[in-house]
Amino acid sequence: MLAAFVQGPLVRIIPVGMVLLALQRTIFVELQVNGVILQVMVAFAAAAGAAGGSERGAVVGFVLGVMYDLAEGTPLGSSAVAFTVAGAVGGLLALFAADPQWWLAMIFTGLGAAAGELMTPVVRLFIGESDPFDPRLREIVPIVAVGAALMSPLLVPLARWCLRMKKAEWKVPPAGEGSTV
Repeated sequence: MLAAFVQGPLVRIIPVGMVLLALQRTIFVELQVNGVILQVMVAFAAAAGAAGGSERGAVVGFVLGVMYDLAEGTPLGSSAVAFTVAGAVGGLLALFAADPQWWLAMIFTGLGAAAGELMTPVVRLFIGESDPFDPRLREIVPIVAVGAALMSPLLVPLARWCLRMKKAEWKVPPAGEGSTV
């Protein structure tokens, strides 16, 4: 059982998540676009979905969301639900391409991050916050989505490494096997 844990993706996801959480709470608070904080944690969850599929993206999103909740003091699981949705949506969109090109991964990551950001006020509504919907939500979601898409060339390879995935290699079959020539 211990060997399965050590060889699994959590050994890599947790330290990378801690670094991203530190960046989220320090640098990205200062780097605001039109008063909107870029969400690197949501972007990484969506990038993991774009790189590894919806199940892996959901797992990464859940782990990062729990880490975020523990650091921010929000109700445990509230951010985890939104981040899980971001990872799952990024992975579901990646079903359109077996091994998406970088620009498709950018689109999938941006749309996954937008779904996760849209899910945040819905979760806040369910946990009983008063007035969970920000009046600037129409401005926040596109900025978070574009920011996630622009970060995806860095985050998708990082997610592949965390998930212990290798890029698919296409091999040409030998000339004697299966050829009609």
